[in-house]
Amino acid sequence: MNSKLVLLAVLAHPDDESFGVGGTLALYAQRGVLVHLVCATRGEAGEVSPECLQGFASVADLRVSELRCAAGVLGLAGVHFLDYRDSGMPGTSDNHHPQALAAALPEEVAQRVAHLVRHLQPQVLITNDPIGGYKHPDHIAVHKAATRAFHLAGDLAFVDPDGLPPYQPQKLYYQTFPKGSLRLAVKLLPLFGRDPRHFGRNGDIDIRALVEEGDFPIHARIDYRPVAEKRAAASACHASQLDGGPPNRGLIGLVWRLFGDAEQFMRAYPPPEPGLREKDLFAGVDCSG
Repeated sequence: MNSKLVLLAVLAHPDDESFGVGGTLALYAQRGVLVHLVCATRGEAGEVSPECLQGFASVADLRVSELRCAAGVLGLAGVHFLDYRDSGMPGTSDNHHPQALAAALPEEVAQRVAHLVRHLQPQVLITNDPIGGYKHPDHIAVHKAATRAFHLAGDLAFVDPDGLPPYQPQKLYYQTFPKGSLRLAVKLLPLFGRDPRHFGRNGDIDIRALVEEGDFPIHARIDYRPVAEKRAAASACHASQLDGGPPNRGLIGLVWRLFGDAEQFMRAYPPPEPGLREKDLFAGVDCSG
């Protein structure tokens, strides 16, 4: 057993670690926790301007470079790729690529993540919520794989490819978007000439539909104000994915401010007691090992 605190984030694309949970990752890294990232793809399907691609052989090379930049700012101890391909949004040709994450066998993906769980031995694992935040196929696939891997890693029946022994993390969390902020965004975006049904760089995020989706309970709220500048700087590393400039300015800055200075999580394991409100993902964790 590892006697040091370890946090593992299992996410789909370069930039998910900064835009989604960057404050949480930076905060725990600053506190001395070993923070690792599993990134399932290299963001091949992301749209990139020709100016951003200068000096890079491919979109994947560019986005990995941006991720390395962000990882350094956040203080990550390691970045681990599963080497699946970005599946793109629903209805795109990228969905059908033979290496696409969304097309991979769920158990195969889960076993790869479970192997890394046994290797890194995190007490806490975080990933996307059941709808992948905004219904991206890769986010949903990662949610399913990470959830399965959380339990599979501790299962004696799972034979690790490197012979690593079973290891069971203690806590599993899903990052969620605050519905109150999304409802406010639906009201405010039209004032800026933007359609809330077609938000984001590629216009493929339907915020109104996310509001209408069933609520996920919030069990943990991580105040990241002590590392807010790191979060913003890590997001700025992903220049090819920013809509209209630095992340703290313009329309994307408005949306960020609507989400406040905290990142919110639903606790999937251990099952939460009614009314649970945590301020620390490691609350109750035993690392005496």
